[in-house]
Amino acid sequence: MIRRNAIPIAAVALALLLVLFFYSSGTGRETWEGLPQRVGLGEHVGASHPPGSPSSSAGHSSHAAQDPHYEEWNPKLNFKPGSRLPSGHNYTSVLVIAKTKEENIDWMDEKLPNQVKHVYVADDPKAPLHPPKNKGHEVMIYLTWIIDNYDKLPDVAIFMHAHQLTWHNDDLLGNDAARMIERLSRQRVWREGFVNMRCSWYPGCPDWMHPGETEKNDFKQEEILLAKSWSELFPLDAVPAVLAQPCCAQFALSRERIQAKPYAQYVWYRDWLFNTQLPDHLSGRIWEYVWQFVFTGENVHCPKENVCFCDQYGTCFGGEEAYNDFTTLRGELGDRERDLREWEDKGKAIEEAEKKGEHEKLEKLEKPEPGKDKDFRREIDRLRPIVDGLKDAAEKRGQDPKARAEEAGREWNEGDDF
Repeated sequence: MIRRNAIPIAAVALALLLVLFFYSSGTGRETWEGLPQRVGLGEHVGASHPPGSPSSSAGHSSHAAQDPHYEEWNPKLNFKPGSRLPSGHNYTSVLVIAKTKEENIDWMDEKLPNQVKHVYVADDPKAPLHPPKNKGHEVMIYLTWIIDNYDKLPDVAIFMHAHQLTWHNDDLLGNDAARMIERLSRQRVWREGFVNMRCSWYPGCPDWMHPGETEKNDFKQEEILLAKSWSELFPLDAVPAVLAQPCCAQFALSRERIQAKPYAQYVWYRDWLFNTQLPDHLSGRIWEYVWQFVFTGENVHCPKENVCFCDQYGTCFGGEEAYNDFTTLRGELGDRERDLREWEDKGKAIEEAEKKGEHEKLEKLEKPEPGKDKDFRREIDRLRPIVDGLKDAAEKRGQDPKARAEEAGREWNEGDDF
C-alpha cells in the first residue's frame, strides 16, 4: 500500500525537477552568452550571432543576452596630462637599470654621479637588487621595481638597459645613454606621463607589429605570438590590428602615470611573466610593443620625431619641415661616408690579395673607380659643416623654453620653464 502511494508522489517530484532543469539551463545559457569572451582578433564567441543582435534576440524576452558594458568589466583608464607643478620644481628621479653580471656600468658613476640609480642584476640572486626570477629580460626587472616602489615613487622613473653606447640610442644624441639620461626633460615626462627614450621611428613606427599575422617572420619572431599573449594580458581588450612605438624597451614614467593603474595590475602582469610558457627572450620581446598600451592606452604611440628631440632633449630645429631638411642632408652625408668606406675597402682587399699572391682572387675582386674617392671626400667636406651647423643651431634653440613649447605645440607663458 505504501509503495502504491509513493509512485504518484515520485512522478510529481520528477516532473518538477525536469521543469526546474530546463528553466535553469535556459537561464544559464543566456547568462553564459552574456559573459565577455574575447579571442583572436576580438571575435565574440559563444553563439552563432553576437549577443544582442536581432538574430540572437528573436523569440526571446527583453532579458535576452546582450553584450555587457565592457567599460564596467574593464574600465578604461583616463590618462590625464600631468598635474601642473611650479616653475623651478626640483624633480626627483630614479634610474632603473636592468643588467647581467658581465655588463660593466662604471660609466654611470662617471657620467651621472648625481643620478639616483637602482641597478638590478638579472642573473645574480645575491645582488642587493635582483628580480624574483631571471625571466623576460628587462620586463621582470621593470615590473618588480614598480611593484616594490609603488607607494614611494619619485617624480620620474627612467627605465634603461645597462650599455652606454648602442645603435638603438638615437645617433642624434651620439648613441649615448648617458647623454640621453642627462638631457632628458623631466618636465616633459611629468607632462606626458610616458615617454619613449628613443625619438627615431625606425624600427617600431608607424606600423610595425601585426598581432593577426600567422606567418613567421625571423626579424619579428614574437609577432605571431602577440595575439595569444595579448588575450592573456588584456583579456577584455580586443586584440589590435597594429602595435607600434619606437623600439627598444627604454622609457620614462611619471609617478602619476604609474599610479594611474592599481598596484594589483602590475602584479597581474608579472604573474603572467612568471607563468607563461614562452621562452625567455620572446616573453621579453612581447612587451617591447605593449608598454605603450599599458601606460597610454594607445596601441600606436609614435610622437613626431622633431617634437620628441626638441621637447624631450632640447634639440630644436624649428619645426617638422626644418627637421626633415636636416635629416635629408644628414642622410646624404651618411651615404657619401659609406661610399668612401666601400671604395677604400675595395682598394684594401686588392692590396691584400696582391701581397699574398692570390691571383685568382684578384681577378674576381671589384676594382674601385679611379678618382671617385676624391669626389666622395669633396662632397663630405661640403655637407659636414652644413649638418654640424644645423645641429649646433638646434642645440642653441633648444635652450629657450619658449622655443621648445612652440615646436611641441603647447602653451607657454612668461616665466614657465621647460
